[in-house]
Amino acid sequence: MTVRHATKELAFEPIDNARLANLCGALDENLRQIETALEVDISRRAEHFSISGRVAQTKLAAELLERFYDIAVRPIDVEEIQLGLIEVARPPVGEAGLLEDGVPVLKTKRSDLRGRTPRQNHYLKAIQEHDITFGIGPAGTGKTYLAVASAVDALERDLVKRLVLVRPAVEAGERLGFLPGDLVQKVDPYLRPLYDALYDLMGFDKVTKLFERGIIEVAPLAFMRGRTLNHAFIILDEAQNTTPEQMKMFLTRIGFGSKAVVTGDVTQIDLARNQKSGLVDAQTVLREVRGIALHYFKSDDVVRHPLVQKIVDAYEKQARAKEGESS
Repeated sequence: MTVRHATKELAFEPIDNARLANLCGALDENLRQIETALEVDISRRAEHFSISGRVAQTKLAAELLERFYDIAVRPIDVEEIQLGLIEVARPPVGEAGLLEDGVPVLKTKRSDLRGRTPRQNHYLKAIQEHDITFGIGPAGTGKTYLAVASAVDALERDLVKRLVLVRPAVEAGERLGFLPGDLVQKVDPYLRPLYDALYDLMGFDKVTKLFERGIIEVAPLAFMRGRTLNHAFIILDEAQNTTPEQMKMFLTRIGFGSKAVVTGDVTQIDLARNQKSGLVDAQTVLREVRGIALHYFKSDDVVRHPLVQKIVDAYEKQARAKEGESS
């Protein structure tokens, strides 16, 4: 199949050198970000821009330049450009297949927090409507961050009385013994992403106080056995590294008035070769259970540096090639 290429011309008039400088960034870094992410070439002479590449990609690049020129009365940093690259490739909320009743609004410290992709918005909606939600997909798709945001929202609205954030420490295995401190201190590095999300969404001082009062608890999965958690929002992160027995144990900890979110990436399992992942097993066992949502993310939901999506796609392509060779 022949890939169609095109060149699109764009001009911003009347000339405003300050806005053009903000749009392009230092040493045209913003333009380079767009070129790399969309695989186009952008050349500029004063207020005139020439964009070359595949037809669809040149159109997206032009839309992005126009969008950011509108706000270029101030400097635009690289992070804004990268988020714009993610959003410009998505159809706007309200089109077919997306949420019909709007984007879920979360009550957190970050007033701008929302789903950046349609699947992220569906994920937030699923968490609100189900007592147990599985978020499954590649790294960088917001599975954990949005789950923590939903937990903070539920706590702020007094829908739950406490947050319990759980992770298995499978990555360490016997190496835990070489780390200093008790078991909680040994697994603390593996829980750090959950701490970071909490600090971002609630602020360091508030999170510290809630930890001291026991309203927020971060615990290794091994500490969950025998407990029943009522009126709590429970998150199991990195669930691909649980065994089926551990997954069953975790899910049966849920008490009255509680909600649970299970997140993981089945392509990054660190269990021993002869161990089955509890996350993989749960997708089959729980698929028909009413009240449980199984939500899947794809590489185009990655909300990180634009290259992360390409990296995920490259590994998925290699995995498919290996499956083809073995079949």
